[in-house]
Amino acid sequence: MGRLAGVSANSIGLRSERGPVLAAVMLSTALVAIDATIIATAVPSIVKDIGGFTEFPWLFSIYLLAQAVSVPIYGKLNDLFGRKPVVLWGIGLFLVGSIMCGVAWAIWPLIAFRLVQGLGAGAIMPTTITIVGDLYSVRERARVQGYVASVWGIASVVGPTLGGVFSEYLSWRWIFFVNIPLCLLAAAMFVRRFHERVERGHPVIDYTGATLLAAGLALVVLGALEGGQAWAWDSPAGIAVLTLGAALLVAFAVVERRAASPVLPLWVFRRRLLVTSGLISVGVGAILFGLTSYVPTYAQDVLGTGPLVAGFALATLTLGWPIAGSQAGRVYLRLGFRWCALIGTMLVLAGCALLLLLGRTSGVPMVATDCLVIGLGMGLTASPTLIAAQSSVGWADRGVVTAGNLFLRSLGSAVGVAVFGAIANATVGGGPVDPAALTVAVHRIFVGIALIAIALIALALLIPRSADVAITEGAPAATDKQARI
Repeated sequence: MGRLAGVSANSIGLRSERGPVLAAVMLSTALVAIDATIIATAVPSIVKDIGGFTEFPWLFSIYLLAQAVSVPIYGKLNDLFGRKPVVLWGIGLFLVGSIMCGVAWAIWPLIAFRLVQGLGAGAIMPTTITIVGDLYSVRERARVQGYVASVWGIASVVGPTLGGVFSEYLSWRWIFFVNIPLCLLAAAMFVRRFHERVERGHPVIDYTGATLLAAGLALVVLGALEGGQAWAWDSPAGIAVLTLGAALLVAFAVVERRAASPVLPLWVFRRRLLVTSGLISVGVGAILFGLTSYVPTYAQDVLGTGPLVAGFALATLTLGWPIAGSQAGRVYLRLGFRWCALIGTMLVLAGCALLLLLGRTSGVPMVATDCLVIGLGMGLTASPTLIAAQSSVGWADRGVVTAGNLFLRSLGSAVGVAVFGAIANATVGGGPVDPAALTVAVHRIFVGIALIAIALIALALLIPRSADVAITEGAPAATDKQARI
């Protein structure tokens, strides 16, 4: 079934007929984007109020784990039941989790409630991106991408600022309570303005596959996040967690071969474009979290700056990404997805090469410039390769493909944190942090990031030229089933 009913191909902005749905997508994205940055500046206030200094890293780990594990399952539910019920469920979970976090009385309840928030975010992110893929053609998304990318740019500035203001002048609990009106408004906009005609029939839910996938991914991601930190890599706990996780994933692959409606179809791993874009997403996630974890540490402990200046050095990465992302559409419409990704990955490598020149006497502006170059490269790499993957499938598979790509980015982040953490610990050791040793450790991490950037260039070269067919043919916004506003 073809295009959006009664919608002009040129009506794209927020004031157009599809504008309210785009605004709802942006608002829902803002919930996740702001939450990713607002809590970091509030950690000292949280620990001072309810304790748990040694446990606070779990506030981030459990959220990332819940989001990563649930994304593939929500992607399949999108294709079975439509986008609207899944995004409303995600917003509802995020709302409940936010309220519960705001009233948490101790660190472990707060960690448990962050799990609920993560499950909500796991539904919101793939569904909103899939809705954009349904509503807009590839050419239209070249312009729409700028609207969605702007959300992340604004969140990179607003999130830490709000976190600091709430913590200093009100209470850290408001970093969660502020989500209440935003969730209610986003849900109301979806209920009133977004409608879809979905031929539900009698969908078969792959409960066995979903359970094996969730359990296996949870153990693998948990092992990657906590290996070398909560337990040693070669400890019985570390080996058992990763081994059991791998065994469950093998069992999942066996089950999916015979499932009537697999939660993650194995053909996804046999298409060159989907595999290439997925591996690029893994590399993007690893680089992103490697820089997020160690650039502020380098700026503070080696260069001697304060937290605010260190945050500025990293903020250029999160600002450069949406700036380039908003212009990526112009590039891939003119040159194609393959060349857009190549330009982006080469920019990432250039920024990583500049990082290798940093030392104990480097200035913060140089660090910020390097991160800006990498951010610009990310903007030309991440979104275009995801759009290419989305455009290669129809409505009935777009949720699975989108969710799989986002999951692989989360997996790359988790693995990146684990590998880079192992490098840092092996170099610095367990004693007091020595600036000279930390400089060596961070330099080795930057070498690892540069090697990943080289791999990204190789993967960009493997993107098939057939990926550009969707551009030249003006791939329809909605296929197989019809979405309308």
